[in-house]
Amino acid sequence: MTPMPLIFAATCDIAGKVRGKAFPADQLEKRLKRGVGWVPTNVQITCFDSIADSPFGSLGDLLLVPDPACDVKVAFGECPAEHFMLGDIVTLDGAPWDFCTRHILRDALDRLHRLSGARLFSAFEHEFQLKGTGQPNQGFGRGAFERQRALLETLMGALKQAGLSPDSVMKEYGPNQFEVVVAPEIGIKSADQAVILRELTRSAATHLGEAATFAPILDVASVGNGVHIHMSFRDDEGAPLTHDENGPCGMSKLTDAFAAGVLRYMGNILALTAPSVVSYERLTPHRWSAAYNNLGFRDREASLRVCPVTTRDPASVARQFNIEYRAADAAACPHLALAAVVHAGCQGIEDGLSAPAATQEDLSLLSPAELGARGFTRLPKTLEAALDAFATSDTVRGWFPTQFAQVYLAHKRAEIAHLADMDTDAKCAAYADTY
Repeated sequence: MTPMPLIFAATCDIAGKVRGKAFPADQLEKRLKRGVGWVPTNVQITCFDSIADSPFGSLGDLLLVPDPACDVKVAFGECPAEHFMLGDIVTLDGAPWDFCTRHILRDALDRLHRLSGARLFSAFEHEFQLKGTGQPNQGFGRGAFERQRALLETLMGALKQAGLSPDSVMKEYGPNQFEVVVAPEIGIKSADQAVILRELTRSAATHLGEAATFAPILDVASVGNGVHIHMSFRDDEGAPLTHDENGPCGMSKLTDAFAAGVLRYMGNILALTAPSVVSYERLTPHRWSAAYNNLGFRDREASLRVCPVTTRDPASVARQFNIEYRAADAAACPHLALAAVVHAGCQGIEDGLSAPAATQEDLSLLSPAELGARGFTRLPKTLEAALDAFATSDTVRGWFPTQFAQVYLAHKRAEIAHLADMDTDAKCAAYADTY
């Protein structure tokens, strides 16, 4: 018997999970046109495989159409190659479906281009941990890196084979924690590659007898795993638009307005960028994550950071200059998280906002009144509070399709209900198993 090669048509859904359906590889040309069957209520499968209340019930049919630009085929050792393709969910008439996360991101990117003529150039920086016990006392250590050299070299090779541009990988501060970075890309491609990176990291670990997790936090007494989204802007010819040496912290007028919008609406979009119950165990002061809606200049405690450049050449500075959104983790679908951030930035551009001065202090020492007087707020401290902040903003709900807020809120409340009887350690363990 000869095994039949299969291709997995995939979507990264609003739970941040990659789901789909496989088809014989020799049907590829047909599937690029006709896709595979999909069901509307699949959108309500939570990360724990419960099904939230769905407005679709058992009705309706959709198609998941693979995108040849997202074709990933990677072989690990002697095993059959893993072959999957990210795709778009469309109606039977071929129209984009409102809950396709790639479609939602395209809408946000189109809005940015209409408003400013800019195209987003972005990259996702990921932290993950290997489950089990690692070498102790090895923060940024060479010893722990060497212990996992085979895995890390396998991962970087897999990323390159999949068409990504690996940048760096290192042993992070936390136990068995690593960070992997790929080069930035224009438009939707960076979010596609974030999905691919997560899948290949888990696959590389599995093939070498390890288990990798991107869960936001495994132990509240230790560090968490974040996703940092680096963003800059280019015009249609590829010229940089992000930097102005005379602007605040070196930001151009476009960047300043975009940053101001992100800061203004950060509390309202947090449920989309940090969407798990345990995300809020990480988003606390002094974890080098994000706890306030502040702009920081080279400050890794800030939720939005102006990043350093490593050159003095003006042309190189302009191309390297970027801002970093730090209030995100890998429980979020990359497409949905990036769409939320871009829409917030677009609102800042549309409303002509200016970002507040960058902070250079410990905001946790200020009272709520002192924070408010300077335009800062403590970000929501729980997923429930973050969902309320999302639900009560007409502006933010208006960025998304008509039913999106209803569906998303029901989805996340079902996730919360699944965890209701667990203590914090059990909740962390549940997310470690699913992400």
